[in-house]
Amino acid sequence: MITASVHPRHLEPRTWQQELAEAITRPEELAAALGLSPTALAGAEEAGRHFRLQVPRSFVSRMRPGDPRDPLLLQVLPDAAELADEAGYGADPVGESGALRAPGLLQKYRGRALLITTPACAVHCRYCFRREFPYAQRNGEVPRWGEALAEIAADSSLEEILLSGGDPLSLSNARLESLTRALAAIPHVRRIRVHTRQPVVLPSRVDEGLSRWLRGSALPIVFVLHINHPHELDAELAAACARLKATGVTLLNQSVLLAGVNDETEVLSQLSLRLFEAGVLPYYLHALDPVKGAAHFRVPDERARTIAGELAARLPGYLVPRLVREVAGAPAKVALGALF
Repeated sequence: MITASVHPRHLEPRTWQQELAEAITRPEELAAALGLSPTALAGAEEAGRHFRLQVPRSFVSRMRPGDPRDPLLLQVLPDAAELADEAGYGADPVGESGALRAPGLLQKYRGRALLITTPACAVHCRYCFRREFPYAQRNGEVPRWGEALAEIAADSSLEEILLSGGDPLSLSNARLESLTRALAAIPHVRRIRVHTRQPVVLPSRVDEGLSRWLRGSALPIVFVLHINHPHELDAELAAACARLKATGVTLLNQSVLLAGVNDETEVLSQLSLRLFEAGVLPYYLHALDPVKGAAHFRVPDERARTIAGELAARLPGYLVPRLVREVAGAPAKVALGALF
């Protein structure tokens, strides 16, 4: 049982901002909350200096106490393996430096562009492909949306805008509403896609203000959640998904295939089934982006294809995510296929 220090109960519900302010940021605090031996922290402090720990207590409450190999813990705890230099792993794993069109605006694929709305995230996932992204250089301390919006307005081929980050739900509801209202005023923009992990690690983020913003949007909105393991889908997250669905948004999920976390057919099968129960459709299963510090999460392509084939043989097609890799300069995500 998780101790009250991890997920304290109050008579009055806390806002998501309060929960975020209480996030765990020190490896020793996380270990203590889960009853882990200090040996589980080998290298955590040094690795955390390069890319700091941050994890909301709501997410910690879903971890197994006393288990240093818990699949949710492995996603967030700094590890000495991050300090090793691995050939082929760098700071810009998917070529975003060459895709910049305006401050904060990236275009990699035809018909759509990605707006980096904020550098802030509720959780720092150790495999994050933007863990080395130079936000201050590329986006400024405050998002300069004016230039990006002007660039979008000048290009009639852009029909879909992706909001990313960081995590766009780190912004206030008012700022999200302002941004989407500006996008809706551009005649050729037809839909908005929001890529977020915040409802997963901080379900309270799906508050009434967020729901009002979504219900009032003049454009269709697609939410792409980021859930890697079935243990992430607890009752609190399922309720948050229900609140999102009630606004009329489309809910999809993308996962990253991670060694030691979800590289088993049974785990991913259970994830797809639980996603569907929560009203979320599996979308992508991503091969790891080769970002510096994440090589220990790599799953060999042959193993990935085998898992994808086993999922296809076990589940109906609409519950099988597409196994893909992002390749710098490619016109679309590259499908890895499957071995049967």
